[in-house]
Amino acid sequence: MKQAIVGYHLDDQNHWVAELKCRHNQHVRHDPPWSTRLWVTTEIGRQEKLGFKLFCKKCDRDEPSDF
Repeated sequence: MKQAIVGYHLDDQNHWVAELKCRHNQHVRHDPPWSTRLWVTTEIGRQEKLGFKLFCKKCDRDEPSDF
């Protein structure tokens, strides 16, 4: 199920985590060549992706909210 990004925070290893509308968290790492998300590396890039929908596996598994 796709859910909109509503915010971000850094985890304990300084990796960016998207906060989704469904109240689940999802890492959004820029870690080439495995994942290329250059937008994660800047504040402007992250702000531009607010509202963008990501696939949430936690919703599909009916997991409780993260926050």
